[in-house]
Amino acid sequence: MDTLRGPAAIYKHEHAAVRNVNEEFQKKGTRGQRVADKVAQIVGSWPFIIFQSAIILIWMGANVYLVYMAGTNSDFFVSWDPYPFILLNLALSFQAAYTGPVVMMSQNRQNEKDRLMAEQDYEINKKAEVEIKIIMDHLVYQDAKINSLLDEIKTLKIVNDKN
Repeated sequence: MDTLRGPAAIYKHEHAAVRNVNEEFQKKGTRGQRVADKVAQIVGSWPFIIFQSAIILIWMGANVYLVYMAGTNSDFFVSWDPYPFILLNLALSFQAAYTGPVVMMSQNRQNEKDRLMAEQDYEINKKAEVEIKIIMDHLVYQDAKINSLLDEIKTLKIVNDKN
């Protein structure tokens, strides 16, 4: 090791720059994957749940009202989905049959992204460990140099005091 320069001065900080996994992942995704992410984002939100609940309540309320009105007035419009709301069950089953796999695709993509982020964190931690060791070695080197200088100052002071 160069005695005039410490470990930190001779350390080469040569490694790839830290990358943004989110940006890379977004660029890498296919159209289908982006659609799956958007569907999962919408279906997994409170506005969607509230909107869907409102539609279901309106559907059921309208059909119950139409059954009641058709029972009291024979000329009234007949309910399109009377109790037990078989058409509504079919629509909800259809929705679940398609959104379930799409949400799973989005979750698989998120798992892949999490794995890449964990790998990147591991690589950064390895680099940080090496750099911290270099810094600690350099601090030890500086302590030795400072102690050497202090000893030299004491020696000069003793020689100076004798003169």
